[in-house]
Amino acid sequence: MREIDGGKIARFTTEMHEFDAVLGGGIVPGSLTLVGGPPGAGKSTLLLQIASRLSDVGTVVYVCGEESAAQVKLRAERLALRNAKGDPGLLVHAETNLRAVLDQLERLDPIAVIVDSIQTVWLPESEAYAGSVTQVRDCTQALMEFAKRTGCATFIVGHVTKDGAIAGPRLLEHLVDTVLYFEGEASGEYRILRAYKNRFGSIDEICVFAMHDRGLQEVSNPSELFLAGRDVRPSGSCVVASIVGSRPVLIEMQALVGETSYGTPRRLANNIDQARLAMILAVLERRVGLHLGTHDVYASVAGGLRVNEPAADLGIALAIASSFRNIPLPADAIAFGELGLSGEVRAVSAADRREAEARKLGYRTIFSPENCRDVAQAIRSALG
Repeated sequence: MREIDGGKIARFTTEMHEFDAVLGGGIVPGSLTLVGGPPGAGKSTLLLQIASRLSDVGTVVYVCGEESAAQVKLRAERLALRNAKGDPGLLVHAETNLRAVLDQLERLDPIAVIVDSIQTVWLPESEAYAGSVTQVRDCTQALMEFAKRTGCATFIVGHVTKDGAIAGPRLLEHLVDTVLYFEGEASGEYRILRAYKNRFGSIDEICVFAMHDRGLQEVSNPSELFLAGRDVRPSGSCVVASIVGSRPVLIEMQALVGETSYGTPRRLANNIDQARLAMILAVLERRVGLHLGTHDVYASVAGGLRVNEPAADLGIALAIASSFRNIPLPADAIAFGELGLSGEVRAVSAADRREAEARKLGYRTIFSPENCRDVAQAIRSALG
């Protein structure tokens, strides 16, 4: 280890500060990044914007296997990219034979290459059809070898299955350095890009984009987006201070409780873990005395962000209790804390940062492990 050169790596910045933060501070030369997401999420649009920005630094090659070069040109003109009319730094190569592509890259010596998508390219020496497990694995390994040997930052687009997972062998995610995935509804205005794996930075960072005619535009303050329309808040709504990656983000938990019309009550969760919702309902019924056994319960996170951390337990419980009693929470109320099976509110990490973010956005009534002994006390304080 002593003999290894530990010099600092100079990263490429894209001038998209939120995107650079997701990658850990910028694009690392020689890195291999996989970008996945449902059709229409904006994968090709985002990567074309990145290619346009990086072409100011050096040669960037955009390999389009799914589209023709003319289609890429039309998208660049629609996005009004700075070099849409012909910057020599941005090259488009419409080719699916990866061996021919790699031969061209050896001569061009680019700083970055984008392959859209990995399911459309193929190697002649691999006896399988394009998009098969064998071809996807071999093509990714060939691109990884080229990236590490030459220092060329490489981005590959990956299709997803009907279950939402990235298509191809699981080995694909192990080979790459970074896995970025688009979350949320592709038909909506906003897109959430999350890092699920990152060898050069922290995981679970997010970047929120708004889709416009000129492409994807970054949203610098996601809390304001997820709290849209918060001035008029009916019963069944609670704002939660969550930690996403390394930053505090305020999100709105919504719940709807109504008497069941069938023999078995329904329990549906959107962007919340179904098992965790069932546990919270059991705690509310046993420790607080809310008779939810004959009621349907629907819980959701507004804005499309998926929340997995236990710190949202208290906010989910308050939203359910608010809807059950049909009493809205105070307009300046916010909550965070983990619930135990005995009904206690347990401490969570980064409590000071959560509270600071809440006060910065005007929330003064805070229900947290510091001032709530158990969930029953929190409900009494919030709803009376």
